[in-house]
Amino acid sequence: MVRENYEKICAGEEVREHLIQLREELKEENGRREFAYLLGGDFSKLCGLLSHEDPKVRKNAALVLGKMESEDLLPVLFDAYRKEKTLFIRADYLKAMSELDYRPLLSGLEQQLAVLRDVQEWQPEEWKHVSEEIRMLQTMVLRCSGVRHHRFSGEKEPEDVILLTNRRQREATAEQVQKGKITMLAGGVRVDGASLKDIRQIRTYTELLFPVKTRTLPADQPAQCGELLAGPVLMLLDRIYNGAGAFLFRVELRGQNTGNSPRSEHSPRGERGAASAVDLFCVGQYQEKKGVYLRKFSDALEKASGARLINSVTDYEVEVRLVLRKDGTFAAMLKPSSSFDGRFDYRKEVVASSIAPVNAALTAYLAKPWLKEGAQILDPFCGVGTMLIERSRAVKTGTMYGLDLFGEAIEKARRNTQRAGCIVNYVHRDYFTFTHEYLFDEVITDMPQTAPEGTKGALRELYHRFFETIGKLLKEEAVLVIYSSEPNYVLESVRVWSEYRIEKRFLLNEKNNTTVFVISRKRMGT
Repeated sequence: MVRENYEKICAGEEVREHLIQLREELKEENGRREFAYLLGGDFSKLCGLLSHEDPKVRKNAALVLGKMESEDLLPVLFDAYRKEKTLFIRADYLKAMSELDYRPLLSGLEQQLAVLRDVQEWQPEEWKHVSEEIRMLQTMVLRCSGVRHHRFSGEKEPEDVILLTNRRQREATAEQVQKGKITMLAGGVRVDGASLKDIRQIRTYTELLFPVKTRTLPADQPAQCGELLAGPVLMLLDRIYNGAGAFLFRVELRGQNTGNSPRSEHSPRGERGAASAVDLFCVGQYQEKKGVYLRKFSDALEKASGARLINSVTDYEVEVRLVLRKDGTFAAMLKPSSSFDGRFDYRKEVVASSIAPVNAALTAYLAKPWLKEGAQILDPFCGVGTMLIERSRAVKTGTMYGLDLFGEAIEKARRNTQRAGCIVNYVHRDYFTFTHEYLFDEVITDMPQTAPEGTKGALRELYHRFFETIGKLLKEEAVLVIYSSEPNYVLESVRVWSEYRIEKRFLLNEKNNTTVFVISRKRMGT
């Protein structure tokens, strides 16, 4: 079809339609190779179409040329781009050039970006296309010149922060705050005048947000929101980061009717739970496609900031989070990028069943009153090692062992543990066949969510077998810390094997019953 489409284009037959079909063919490497061989380096026909009277023909011709991997076409495309008067296709020339090594054009691209930003007023029907062109130019310039991230310096002075936490165990985070005024929120803890140096040592919060102090932000006015927010956001960023220049940001909408429900706080493994996808943003009588709404807000924020805030969905430094209130206004917050939070940097590798590290940290913290310094510890279902690593962070440990049937998990656990600077003896072995020369003081584990047989009955039996056999590996008065999404199986097992006693249970999630149990083993004969 590549040859047929090109011959039709050369003959002037339904040129636009055949260009579109040719673009589809060129998505595949074989198509591009066939077309390059067919052209033999002669791009004259396609270059001639850049002056065609139909703007959509010009657009598609440019996009086809961008697939040709020939830097000789750059001056042709750039010249056509500068001459192009039809706003809605100008960004397509940039897309075509972005397929090539456009570094020689960097100066010209930067100049064009400055020109577009200097224009104070665009007509509403123009701005949609101009903003797309600006975003494309920004992406190309940043990709070519590199991104210089700012260094966080907010630990110098007290700051107001919001720590999002497990909703059922907010106090576990609040009691670790050493400085500042604490206010309990529905989903976490607010700390006014916090010491960020101390806050960043706490391992039990899921997200840290900086509230932005600003005037009322009406959610039904995206452009006005962006204009009002620019100054306060820059003021906060300049306070907590070192260095001048632009900040890259992305926008996140949260709350009712935003098309982005908050993620499940703890899915059974605490790792997943995707948000529902809705295409509309609605508040009161206002309704807009979510993507359009975000573009309007982001464009206004960029413009009002004098291009010191640049929208970038990748490699961003900060997330601007807008939370919809019941009264139709926004609360605005900033979330630093992941590079700010190094608490769990060791955990680079996971498997599908991996527990979220913050949940492992919360488990270890909740159990801390029962943990012994220097304890010999076993995790019979260790996965990628997260639970053992977080246990070692809570209270100093002795020797630690991790078992798992899944060999890939064991290899990933070894790498994660090395990054964490811990020492764990990992064994690729079924827990039920494991023996050891000495007994353990403590078991800490994330119980399996499924049994190999895949049935609820088999999982229940696995729990019973676990309690039946674990005593062979434990010292008298040992402690078991169990993270489980099947609390009833734990309760049943403890009733059957009376040598165990539940010291404490902590509910983490009502929807999936995720619970942390602290269980002691009674001294024999008592």
